[in-house]
Amino acid sequence: MSAYKSEFINTLMDRGFIHQMTDADGLDAKLAEAPQTAYIGFDCTGPSLHVGSLVQMMMLRHFQKCGHNPIVLMGGGTTKVGDPSGKDESRKMLSEDDIAGYMKSIKASFERFITFGKDDSDAIMVNNEEWLNKLGYIDFLREVGPHFTINRMLTFDSVKLRLEREQPLTFLEFNYMILQAYDFLELQRRNKCILQMGGSDQWGNIVNGMELGRRIDGAQLYGLTTPLITTADGGKMGKTAKGAVWLNEEQLSSYDYWQFWRNTQDADVAKFLKLFTELPLDEIDKLEKLGGSEINQAKIILANEATKLCRGEKAALSAADTAHATFSAAENNDLSDLPTLEVGTKDLAAGMNIVDVFCELGLTQSKKEARRLIEQGGAKIDGKAIDTVDYKIGGDDFGNHNVIKLSAGKKRHGVMKVS
Repeated sequence: MSAYKSEFINTLMDRGFIHQMTDADGLDAKLAEAPQTAYIGFDCTGPSLHVGSLVQMMMLRHFQKCGHNPIVLMGGGTTKVGDPSGKDESRKMLSEDDIAGYMKSIKASFERFITFGKDDSDAIMVNNEEWLNKLGYIDFLREVGPHFTINRMLTFDSVKLRLEREQPLTFLEFNYMILQAYDFLELQRRNKCILQMGGSDQWGNIVNGMELGRRIDGAQLYGLTTPLITTADGGKMGKTAKGAVWLNEEQLSSYDYWQFWRNTQDADVAKFLKLFTELPLDEIDKLEKLGGSEINQAKIILANEATKLCRGEKAALSAADTAHATFSAAENNDLSDLPTLEVGTKDLAAGMNIVDVFCELGLTQSKKEARRLIEQGGAKIDGKAIDTVDYKIGGDDFGNHNVIKLSAGKKRHGVMKVS
């Protein structure tokens, strides 16, 4: 167990959230003596965040539960610029209406994790467009520009990697780190914010903000970053064969969200339980010791708890019930009388086109009929409608089971089984 004074840092250390901290002892003392304010910034590049943002959202949740005041900073202004960190290409330009719509949609996800309101302990959501849009360019350059040298800016990974790969870095994007630093200065002035948190790729930007606050206002500011979360096989957490795992129901059903966590690799279960649930650590230690088929029970607990946080208890229970009913029927051979297509793991690795599979099972008489069925929403895999004729059935559809049920409407069904 950790030996810090503050509950917040102890919690983060014990659950695996911390990668780097500036002046850990100084930050710990501040957090132990009185409630403090911290922020994390999120740009509005789409209608939903994905599970890659969950570590940051859980940190804000822990921060609030430990008695502190979290700020969610929405990048209404910086989204117009684009963060080059970890990107090979410039971000596409979004309209004002797109950014406003995405911001509204994203806020709904945050309301599941932290409490917004007017009480002292409530979180607030602010939009950096409020101050960035009002900056007079020349005045801004005169106040902030002297504190940044081109020499040092060229050493940051967000810039250096793009240049090393001979990918263009626009002057617009080059300004991003200055604007993010200014956000920290502005939040310190407005809200007495002393801490900026973020992913490990934000370390340079965070340090810039700390130094700007010290040089202009003499403020003592702090930074904390989380490690890059990868899966046991070295993959990026939250990326699947089907694409990103979105937090909003409109982009991904609760059943599919639940299944993502249920399909966690054995070696990742304990780590994900610590990061993405609030189960006590002693309970997680017991689950970590489970082996063989028993580890599946820990995966179900992970799926239930993670889905409950993001989508609510009702959605989590519904997803678990659907999964149980579907797979219990399959494993009890209740589908034995249905037409069956046996496939190998190599076929699934390459992906099998759903149109071809429906024809091979005899669920449709032709590819034309299969395409029409799919376009009309009548083609389903384990009860989930498939809406694209180019969909490829792969290992993700099977999860940890070897049978899936395919349906053409309500009366025609077939089975795919991994041999």
